[in-house]
Amino acid sequence: MQVISHARRLSRALKSPIILNSDRFISSDFRFLEAPLTSLQCRNHHTSSKTPCFSGMIQSNHLQTTQRPMYSMMSRACFASEASTTESSPTEAVKELYDKMLESVVGKRTMPPNAWLWSLLENCKNNDDIKLLFDILQNLRRFRLSNLRIHADFNCNLCREVAKTCARVGALDYGKKALWKHNVYGLSPSIGSAHHLLLYAKAHNDAKLMVEIMKLLKRNDLPLQSGTADIVFSICYNTDNWELMSKYSKKFVKAGVKLRQTSFDVWMEFAAKIGDTEALWKIEKLRSESMKQHSLVTGFSCTKGFLLEHKPEDAAAVIQVLNQTLSDAKKPGIMAELQKLVSDWPLEVIKRQKEEDRKALAASLKSDIPAMVSGLLNMGLDVNVNVEDLTREEGILY
Repeated sequence: MQVISHARRLSRALKSPIILNSDRFISSDFRFLEAPLTSLQCRNHHTSSKTPCFSGMIQSNHLQTTQRPMYSMMSRACFASEASTTESSPTEAVKELYDKMLESVVGKRTMPPNAWLWSLLENCKNNDDIKLLFDILQNLRRFRLSNLRIHADFNCNLCREVAKTCARVGALDYGKKALWKHNVYGLSPSIGSAHHLLLYAKAHNDAKLMVEIMKLLKRNDLPLQSGTADIVFSICYNTDNWELMSKYSKKFVKAGVKLRQTSFDVWMEFAAKIGDTEALWKIEKLRSESMKQHSLVTGFSCTKGFLLEHKPEDAAAVIQVLNQTLSDAKKPGIMAELQKLVSDWPLEVIKRQKEEDRKALAASLKSDIPAMVSGLLNMGLDVNVNVEDLTREEGILY
């Protein structure tokens, strides 16, 4: 009888639930850990809802749990296991915020104030700070799942800010984790997050990092955008990598991305720089399908293309069209670009040709560029460029 009675008491104890205040329980649709309304709003989130995207977070006194000794000990052990692996050299402000947030979710069993997380993001200054950031994100996600029964990830704005912070600090391995579709941190990957990392690659002329990020975009089904092309094309141009430019331009076109004028500027200028007229005219055809007028850069790229094909009259005609269509504010740029075409471009394009083709190209440019300038004068354009660079020994190769 004593055994049966003891078994019944044990059964009742094990069935005792962890009690949540029912009038304060937040539904699974509630978005917390969201910033105050800013210019970085989630434009693609909550479009059909009247609730602001960043509505605030559960305050610490909104959700209380009746703590059981066994549950509390297990929770502390679970959360503390990750904190114990963190190195002990973060900045003081970040460590203080991290400890307060961890104590809130582990000790008090409540969500910390929203401002603490955003303050932690702002104060991150080194890789150890980022480690604590990702550790607390994982703990917060676990708390959402186990206590709030919320399976949705944090909002996209938080993910973008995390990626931006990683890029600012230079913690790129952690930044890449923000692009994972399936992650333990509750982050919602987006192309906006990827742009922060790509901008870091651009600032450091890091084509290798760009390739890694582009692979992550494909692996995690993140859609390419016009802004993505702008950054990628710039990196390819700045690192002088035409092979990568050709590879990724095909991907953008195949994906149906509407390229901006800035992307066409970089793409066509690069093609003219290396003397690839076949690629240049293909790009020009693509550009003309979406844009009526040339920019200064795309116009002069076509001018160079005609000079490479020994057509100085057509080259002059393009410049005349630019003079007619560009705004008054941009017209002074025509003479500057024309002087660069005479002084800098011939040497650049010749040295990129096969050695056996350089002498013939040098001879043709030496005659065709002055012919183009004469044609501009005959059209009534006030052209004042120094063509003597073409005849100087260091100005053009043979």
